[in-house]
Amino acid sequence: MAWNEPGGGDKDPWSGRGSEQGPPDLDEIVRKMQDRFGGLFGGRKKGGGGRPEGGGKLGLSLIILIAAIVWLLSGIYIIDEGKRGVVLRFGKFTEITMPGPHWRIPYPVEEVEVVDVGQRRFVEVGYRSTGGRGNTPVAVPKEALMLTQDENIVNIQLAVQYQVKDPRAYLFQVRDPDLTLKQATESAIREVVGKSKMDFVLKEGRGEIAQQTKDLVQEILDQYKTGLLVTTVNLQDAQPPEDVQGAFADAIKAREDEARQKNEAEAYSNDILPKARGAAARQLEEANAYRESIIAKAEGEASRFHQLMQEYQKAPQVTRKRLYIDAMEKVLSDTSKVTVDLKQGSSLLYLPLDRMIEGSAGAAVKTLRDLAASGSDAAETDKDRVPVRQPRNSRESR
Repeated sequence: MAWNEPGGGDKDPWSGRGSEQGPPDLDEIVRKMQDRFGGLFGGRKKGGGGRPEGGGKLGLSLIILIAAIVWLLSGIYIIDEGKRGVVLRFGKFTEITMPGPHWRIPYPVEEVEVVDVGQRRFVEVGYRSTGGRGNTPVAVPKEALMLTQDENIVNIQLAVQYQVKDPRAYLFQVRDPDLTLKQATESAIREVVGKSKMDFVLKEGRGEIAQQTKDLVQEILDQYKTGLLVTTVNLQDAQPPEDVQGAFADAIKAREDEARQKNEAEAYSNDILPKARGAAARQLEEANAYRESIIAKAEGEASRFHQLMQEYQKAPQVTRKRLYIDAMEKVLSDTSKVTVDLKQGSSLLYLPLDRMIEGSAGAAVKTLRDLAASGSDAAETDKDRVPVRQPRNSRESR
């Protein structure tokens, strides 16, 4: 049977009470909640369910104690590896803490500034990296264009790598240490380039310029007490301005051609000079040898003539005849004429032309002498022998 049906009795589902009608009492609900909180903090109740006695003070003390514990625990902090903690007490430096867990007086008494001393930081002068792989850096002409000692303009791009070496100085000595380093780098590179010539900057002097810039930047940072340490300075690029790069490339090519031709000339000189020196030394040795041979030959001739003169003085006729025969033999051995002595025999004489052609003239002369001595007038029909008719009154025949 439903609660609102006739004869169902008083069955109000909202109040749960017999004949009571209307909403619940709010004062009663608040009182019940106070009783519960008072029992939680250990207070005593008044008479028949009044408010707890002394519970408010004890509860407040417990809350303060818990808050104090939480406040003290908030002073625990951990410094990661490669970092340093700078502890400040009411804004004044107190100490530097190393990596690991530490405790400080919680805020607002003390606070900790964490400085990353292991991080490698970079400053770019004359260009800006775009960040993407393979992208071309963006040039900054205001920073890159510099004047050299010989009044030429060069485009310099420099990268500086640094890190923090003194956290206290990094935080308190300079307002913005990173900006200070960038400005010191620009000043240092301009000073170094201004003391160098253009060819030195663009060619062999890159490493030296980077080292001088690093030393000068570190000196400036130490004077300002920035607490920074410059680790590396890299000269990324050094080129003439874009407007004159074509002319500069032509000048470089001309210098390279000049150097190449000089090297070729030196190579040719190194090849030809030793040969010339060798040929000159050989000619000198040959001349010396010829001189020695001529001198020795002359001395031999002089000695022979002296000995011959002594023999001639002993027997003039014999020596004269011997000299005549030797001279005639030497002369006739080199001539094509034949001399025949015909005191006896026939006027018809056969000459052995084959022997005269094939053999030497001396052999022919000997043959003729043999024939003349034997007085042979035999008629020979040999085809190689040519008859020669000698006149009676002539002593020579060709």
